[in-house]
Amino acid sequence: MNFLILLKVELKKLRRSHIIWILLVPLIILWIPNILNSGMVMDGNAMGIAPENDFFIQAFLGLAWFMYPATLVIGTVLLCQTERNNHGLLKMLSLPVSSVQLCLAKFVVLLLLAAVQLVLMDLMYFPCAIIASEMNHYQLLLSPSLVFQQTGLLFLSSLPMAALYWMVAVLFTTPVFSIGIGLASIVPSVLIMNTDLWYCYPPCYPFFLLTVLQGEMSRSSDTFLWEWVPFLPVAAALFAVFLTLSCICFGRAERR
Repeated sequence: MNFLILLKVELKKLRRSHIIWILLVPLIILWIPNILNSGMVMDGNAMGIAPENDFFIQAFLGLAWFMYPATLVIGTVLLCQTERNNHGLLKMLSLPVSSVQLCLAKFVVLLLLAAVQLVLMDLMYFPCAIIASEMNHYQLLLSPSLVFQQTGLLFLSSLPMAALYWMVAVLFTTPVFSIGIGLASIVPSVLIMNTDLWYCYPPCYPFFLLTVLQGEMSRSSDTFLWEWVPFLPVAAALFAVFLTLSCICFGRAERR
């Protein structure tokens, strides 16, 4: 059974689950208050961000800081638990299937879920911005190219974080522990991103990226600086380490 077949099997399992609905809940939670409070962006702020930029930034900062990482945490646990229920993973491993390929297939599904959530966030942004524009008689809609570019960068920056949460879900088979560790790791990201070693902590990558964009859109563009070195080599190394450990340990508990 090759990797593509395994990936198709995992996608079929995904269609039968309710994970996709979990992606919508945080988006609704983000956009409804953002529309209702859109008048606040018209009053200006101390950072001097234009209303249309502020409307975009406030929603996406909330997504990048907590909602998006939390969805990844829950998604990793649910993907693992769908196999552990009724000894499904043990049955899969009894087949001529590579545990490494199975692990990677599930991780790719996790990344697809993350990409779907970001695409939905973008698709919801445009009608929400139009509604807010009508409410405030001001054009709050940004260029689609800017919106898609930023969400694309957000997705790429979140790959090490996704690998970290996947490794935690593989290592800790008890859902309470893996969810607790994952959610607890989100909180310190605000503090760590203010240090010189922020690039060593993957959960803060997406939030740091949006904070840099916020600075570029304001008068305080030198508050946070996105430096590709040492970020890129460190992020790539952490991604490789997390994913390698996940592949090595995947299904180990079921084999005993």
